[in-house]
Amino acid sequence: MEIKVPSLGESIAEVEIGQWLVKEGDLVKKDQNLVSIESEKATMELPASVAGGLVKIVKPKGSVVKIGEVIAVIDPEAKAGTVAVPAQEAAAPAPTATQTRVMPAAERLMAESGVNPSTVLPSGPGGRILKEDVQRAIETQPKTFTSSAPTAVPAPAPAVAATKSKGPRAEEIVPMTRMRRTVASRLVEAQQTAALLTTFNEVDLSAVMALRKEYQDAFTAKYGTKLGFMSFFVKASIDALRLYPQVNAEIRGHDIVYHHYHDIGVAVGGGKGLVVPVLRNAERMSFAEIELAITDFGKRAKDNKLTLEELQGGTFTISNGGVYGSMLSTPIVNPPQSGILGMHAIQDRPVAREGQVVIRPMMYLALTYDHRIVDGREGVSFLKRIKEVLENPARLLLEV
Repeated sequence: MEIKVPSLGESIAEVEIGQWLVKEGDLVKKDQNLVSIESEKATMELPASVAGGLVKIVKPKGSVVKIGEVIAVIDPEAKAGTVAVPAQEAAAPAPTATQTRVMPAAERLMAESGVNPSTVLPSGPGGRILKEDVQRAIETQPKTFTSSAPTAVPAPAPAVAATKSKGPRAEEIVPMTRMRRTVASRLVEAQQTAALLTTFNEVDLSAVMALRKEYQDAFTAKYGTKLGFMSFFVKASIDALRLYPQVNAEIRGHDIVYHHYHDIGVAVGGGKGLVVPVLRNAERMSFAEIELAITDFGKRAKDNKLTLEELQGGTFTISNGGVYGSMLSTPIVNPPQSGILGMHAIQDRPVAREGQVVIRPMMYLALTYDHRIVDGREGVSFLKRIKEVLENPARLLLEV
């Protein structure tokens, strides 16, 4: 049975083969992960559709393959030990006497692989042995199958291997992953095609922190997760997006598409770098549902378990550089979205309140937006609205 690259979405035409988790000759179980595959949007693991023996790895690590292309072959009838070649292929050995012409590429491949010439069935004109004939003979050779170990085994050499130099000025050259290449191209695309502008503000998180402290134990006991900051920012963003729908819109050709739903992308660190899973219809979600979803995203991102569907789309993005210690930054819009909110580190800073200098937990906020459809007034007002509702969270419930 051929293992093929499944369809991963309308926009995905090809993938890159990552780490093989099994090796040729291993017995595999149904649904056991065989290999990681990297698309331009995510890294995921491809499971075996049937149990059996892995006869051949067709595409080694580093190969770029198209959707539907064969990457491995599994024999469902394989058991521990040696598996015989199917009778119809083994019973008709082709003679390679002097009258049988062997093409140079085929002769070279036989020498390299050690294939017995008598097992090669010629298919070329006049009984010639072609390279493809030798490849088929290699695939049908008996394999000795063993139970595969639960841990990953060394994969075939990548198409482009990392290189290192030695000495006091050593360098290491590592090929970019397909996801990193896509991220890079999309960031450049955003800079080149959108009129990006960033506006800043700061927010006093005293009220939010007081609410978290007062209700944290009850919230955790009821929902099994902590009440974090992100749910407040998601709720505040939705409130502001309703008031300023341009920030939730996108340009499509010569049209502006206004989304009457709020799919909020939340940037999280993953095993292969930063990924942005999407909270679908976040306007319908409670604080607890948002926190549970984000916690789940974070765990599965580290294990590269997020699905393509969870990473696609989104009408607005929130990025929290504060978890890494960032004080201030200018986030880049994720096309075709028109806005992204940047959160930063919370720091106690002196501020003036009612004529007095007091110490408050302050955070700088940044909103980068596409000036083609979001005017400065809307951009600044959007960020100001987020500041207002976070400094007085009751407004989120009362919608005032």
